[in-house]
Amino acid sequence: MLWQRFRRDRVAAMSALILLLLGTAVLAGPWVYTASISQIDFSRATLPPSWAHPFGTNDLGQDQLARILYGGRISLSVGVAAMLIAMSLGVLVGAIAGFYGGLLEGGLMRLTDIFLSLPQLPLALMVIYLFGDQARAALGAELGIFLLIVLVIGGLNWMAVARLVRAGFLSIKERTFVQAAIALGAPPRRLIWSHILPNVIGPVTVAATLAVGNAIITESTLSFLGLGFPPDVPTWGRMLYDAQNYIESAPYLVLFPGLAIFLTVLSINYLGDGLRDALDPKTR
Repeated sequence: MLWQRFRRDRVAAMSALILLLLGTAVLAGPWVYTASISQIDFSRATLPPSWAHPFGTNDLGQDQLARILYGGRISLSVGVAAMLIAMSLGVLVGAIAGFYGGLLEGGLMRLTDIFLSLPQLPLALMVIYLFGDQARAALGAELGIFLLIVLVIGGLNWMAVARLVRAGFLSIKERTFVQAAIALGAPPRRLIWSHILPNVIGPVTVAATLAVGNAIITESTLSFLGLGFPPDVPTWGRMLYDAQNYIESAPYLVLFPGLAIFLTVLSINYLGDGLRDALDPKTR
């Protein structure tokens, strides 16, 4: 029934197809299109799109298509990893607050309100600026900044999920089947994981899809501002940052990575809307 309701939404189905094609391209593309992402050749700098270089070359003569395919792995990995962190924190805080209530609920919700009041982008910029060098020195230039960005983005985007899960727990735990499980002696862990959480997982799934798009946009913004991945790591945001001085002379340097971000985030958002409608019993 869920699949039948989802595929009737043609926009959501098309978005899922586009997202599947993009994911397949960034995963398998570097194995098929084997152009180097790091080889420098100034003799072919800023070449326009051609058969040899379908997306052109950048100011260092590096192939743009190869860099977009490789950078898509990093951008999508950041989005998925940050989403998992945000969902885990949000579900944990929301479940504890909604199930136990009382002072524990009040404290967790006040903590949520504090995080909601923080300016996310300036705080992320400050954390990466302060701890970026230490992360690079400890774990390497690429892995260190990857983990730092994922932790910052995920740690600043769990609040909406926590409120959503808490509201669902407050509603579901008063239902008859939950009260019957309590009367039969079910422990709190079983009540949370087997009876209540499965009934609120639908909205959480929708929130997870939207969180991926938000994380990709945030990572692209950080890279565009020069505080993301190092210059030799071709994320989509970093490619936009490197191409900002060539908007007039070589607009394709901005067009293709920007289009990749646009299509990915738009497809994820439409997919989330389609899942929300398919999971909502009122839309039957």
